[in-house]
Amino acid sequence: MQDTDVKKMSLFKLGWPVFVQSLLALCLGYVDTLMISRYSSSAVGGLGNANQILGFLTLAFTVISSAAGVVVAQYIGAGLKEKLSEIYTVSVFFNLILSGVISLLVFVGCDFIFEIMKVPASMRPDAKAYMEIVGGYMFLQAMIDIFSQIFRNNGKTKIGMIIAIGMNIINITGNYLFLYGPLKYLDMGVKGVAISTTVSRVVAVIIAMLFFKFKIEGSISIRYLWPFPKEMLGKLLKLGVPTAGENISYNIAQLIILTFVNSFNSEVITNTKTYTTIISNFAYLFSVSAAVATSIVVGHSVGARENEYAYKKVLGTLKKAMLVSLCIAVTSFIISPYTIGLFTEDNHIIDLGRKVLFVCIFMEIGRTANLVIINSMRAAGDIKFPTYLGMASMWGVAVLFGYILGIKLGLGLIGIWIAMAMDEILRGIVVFIRWIRGGWRGKSVVEK
Repeated sequence: MQDTDVKKMSLFKLGWPVFVQSLLALCLGYVDTLMISRYSSSAVGGLGNANQILGFLTLAFTVISSAAGVVVAQYIGAGLKEKLSEIYTVSVFFNLILSGVISLLVFVGCDFIFEIMKVPASMRPDAKAYMEIVGGYMFLQAMIDIFSQIFRNNGKTKIGMIIAIGMNIINITGNYLFLYGPLKYLDMGVKGVAISTTVSRVVAVIIAMLFFKFKIEGSISIRYLWPFPKEMLGKLLKLGVPTAGENISYNIAQLIILTFVNSFNSEVITNTKTYTTIISNFAYLFSVSAAVATSIVVGHSVGARENEYAYKKVLGTLKKAMLVSLCIAVTSFIISPYTIGLFTEDNHIIDLGRKVLFVCIFMEIGRTANLVIINSMRAAGDIKFPTYLGMASMWGVAVLFGYILGIKLGLGLIGIWIAMAMDEILRGIVVFIRWIRGGWRGKSVVEK
């Protein structure tokens, strides 16, 4: 039973498990990079390319999972729990089918994808070894994503954290065994890292299913698919396609930017991007957790028709998240010679990475606003606006000016990062104005 009024829960109680889960989710991929960098520096670029490509393909799963989060939160907030089992079942089965198809395409189409992305030939063997295994089992990540949304929007954010802890323990242990431990003699390298990642996801799915069975009100059963719930699937797609559209557009733009980076044909530049991306991502972890916690509250509040409560929650969260994320970004810049030094001793990479992390300080201003406000807009049912805005800004600012500044004007990686910062700041200003003016009001997806 749903014993707690989720919209009245403290953001700290909802958010701190999300913070830990987000941190561990980053670690799951980045630990691979760190451990493989000590094993073989030439494999780092291949692993970085593979992870970014797989990260983009994973966004297809957000079509339903993100929409399911919105619908679950609003239906619970509105007190309409009789539809929850139908929502869960449609979401899980749709994601399972979609991810199965994508897994098959990744497994058989690695070489074609690498050709499009202009991945350097020296990096392709390692990238392919990783993608064939991790990408071939992408349906596991799809299941993790949908269960995570269900747990979060039921107010049970600790479950996702527990699963993430288990995944990281298994992954790190497996990496050690294959790279440095008793299984080192097999000389599997990147393949061993990929196996560890996949096994950790298998265990995570099993644990998620057990938690769902015993902790969540409702069930997942094929009986809810007959007669087929066209109306519910239509509602999920109506919400999910535009929501995923913004994320997909962003990641396509990032893939294009990655081709700019690869076009320099420089291991220094490619590895600098990999390392600085890892470090800069930690700067917004607090904002991510605060944004997710706030969006849960907003979804329940909008479902209960308490819009003013949602409005004030978002503004309060934004002030705190902005301050903390900027402090972390500044600290990351100051200690960057040491943090980048964890990955490499190449002074050229350390110097270039330090300059990139300085630009990241300004990028956090826009990125924090985007995370907090856009997540809350989606939770309120305001889906299309951030999608259209994102597509226009990402391509008209990040990609266009990344090409102009980075390649045409010769600023290289620094110019590309400046363009991405411009994109984040512009979108942050626009969505802040929309939240203040109330363009998100009246977008609820359920009738009370």
